[in-house]
Amino acid sequence: MPDSAADIILFDGVCNLCHGFVQFVIGQDPAGRFRFAALQSPAAQALLAAQGLAPAALPASDPDSVLLLSGGRLYSHSTAVLRIAHGLGGGWRLAAVGWVLPRPWRDALYRFVARHRYRWFGRQESCMLPSPALRSRFL
Repeated sequence: MPDSAADIILFDGVCNLCHGFVQFVIGQDPAGRFRFAALQSPAAQALLAAQGLAPAALPASDPDSVLLLSGGRLYSHSTAVLRIAHGLGGGWRLAAVGWVLPRPWRDALYRFVARHRYRWFGRQESCMLPSPALRSRFL
């Protein structure tokens, strides 16, 4: 089972934008606070089931391309992204300015980008495979 102190980022494993986001977080998180699992993986599906979400609850077309499991709670949409940015610390905490926008506005922007992510950034045929050095950070 995953380290309870680590926050887990669940991401769309075939989305190029999501891959870029994961690589960005890894680069900004040398302490390894965050761990990762592709939404399509058995590990992610088990984590979602433990949160009371059946695999069918998140269809492949769903715009929830990034979810955050932190402190036993599951965060989605813009809330997940803002919490991840805050967790990176340093200058990324300035992303907290995003909290001043009403959640429906933030989430509408998130859903717009998520809905077009494959068209704008492309997709891969299979989930990314982490390098041996990063394998321990993936579930």
